[in-house]
Amino acid sequence: MNRLFAADGKCFDVAIDHGFFNERTFLNGIEDLGAAVRTVVAAGPDAIQLPPGSARHLQSLPGAKPALVMRTDVANVYGKTLPARLFSKLVDGAVEQALRQDAACVVVNLLMLPNQPELHEQCIVNVSRLKPECERMGMPLMVEPLVMQDNDRGGGYMVDGDIDKILPLVRQAVELGADIIKADPCHKIEEYHRVIQIAGGIPVLVRGGGSVPDDVILSRTRMVMEQGASGIVYGRNVIQHRDPAGMTKALMDIVHS
Repeated sequence: MNRLFAADGKCFDVAIDHGFFNERTFLNGIEDLGAAVRTVVAAGPDAIQLPPGSARHLQSLPGAKPALVMRTDVANVYGKTLPARLFSKLVDGAVEQALRQDAACVVVNLLMLPNQPELHEQCIVNVSRLKPECERMGMPLMVEPLVMQDNDRGGGYMVDGDIDKILPLVRQAVELGADIIKADPCHKIEEYHRVIQIAGGIPVLVRGGGSVPDDVILSRTRMVMEQGASGIVYGRNVIQHRDPAGMTKALMDIVHS
């Protein structure tokens, strides 16, 4: 945890795990993955989130570098229309792979889609399988409670910012044993302190979601940090930005100072 969080107890984790999910639009900005990782590393975030097969792009770099957060599950829920059969599957030996890659943390989804209870059940099974492995090996577990809109209505992967849906899912993630929560912003950002409260002292990192204008993401970040968030996990708002390094440095300033 001390590798993941800076001395002030805050963390900015840049997510570059989008290629794991078999969606073409997710590859924008990371077609050359090695170059994308090097650009972000040079800007100095606290952590970078990658799948097992991409961790080498970070860990092969010489010298000091951001901590590795390893994605452990792959799902097929992000397209404009949902497939006939949904899944969220753990990679085999996830925690051992993370240890071998010198990860500081593993991350797993806790998905909730409208009218898809079987998918939610799969995610509960995934978290429940990971938790004892993480405990045995001293690996922090980040759980990502993700409330999504209906894909047909939202035009694809769209989060639902209804705080009354976010709160119980965050609490469920905590009760399942999360060491870190990675949660969505809510519609009314000024209410985000309620998410911090419901997590009961477990550090909360706020997700960035889809790309938004600079002033929106910067002001939102300031507001959630002021309400007690322990940091952020942003992907597309960094890697698809015209200046990924500049955006990383700006967000680091907000998170840490």
